[in-house]
Amino acid sequence: MGARILVVEDEEAISQLLAYNLEREGFRVDIARDGEEGLVAVAETRPDLLLLDWMLPKVSGVELCRQLRARGETREIPIIMLTARGEEEDRIRGLDIGADDYVTKPFSMSELVARIRAVLRRTAPALAGDVATFADIVLDRQACRVRRGKRDVHLGPTEFRLLDVLMQRPGRVFSREQLLDRVWGHDVYVEVRTVDVHIGRLRKALNTAGDRDPIRTVRSSGYALDETYPD
Repeated sequence: MGARILVVEDEEAISQLLAYNLEREGFRVDIARDGEEGLVAVAETRPDLLLLDWMLPKVSGVELCRQLRARGETREIPIIMLTARGEEEDRIRGLDIGADDYVTKPFSMSELVARIRAVLRRTAPALAGDVATFADIVLDRQACRVRRGKRDVHLGPTEFRLLDVLMQRPGRVFSREQLLDRVWGHDVYVEVRTVDVHIGRLRKALNTAGDRDPIRTVRSSGYALDETYPD
């Protein structure tokens, strides 16, 4: 089961966006709207990680982080601060009070998920989701290694990330635009047809010695990893 993440964020649009995207990545998500509610939620749910906004009503994110670090039962819960503050002294202050990482708004979901997994890797490796499997394919995120059956599959960084995205939701059809956003990031301009090129490379690496192609092309839609797809 995925790690349980508590999002403490007073802007509803942001908290709902975070919940939606993190749940798609396999995490369980709870939401608190202010610092006081966050304190109660931590006591009730014991999250595996906090996403904590800097500026919160009632109890600020900075104060909430300080209080959690001062208590023995919550001292070890990893915390990632979310804030529009980008100045170096603010980042240093956030880390000094005990935050494990610091992400400045606006941020890409792919970057945030990567940072969450990196923090969990250090604090709770079993929850980081380092290894993904689909049929006879095994993807090890920490070792950046892929195996199919008994053989190693050698992939470039882009093909590795592409396979990782597809393996997170087997059977789901990802549009080319969705794959561009998740693999390359929404701040990088890449032509849509680039996805087709890298899918071709991924297929070539995966499907040797007569292996069945696990990647399904959905005409005018995109691609999916599909175990039932016929040869």
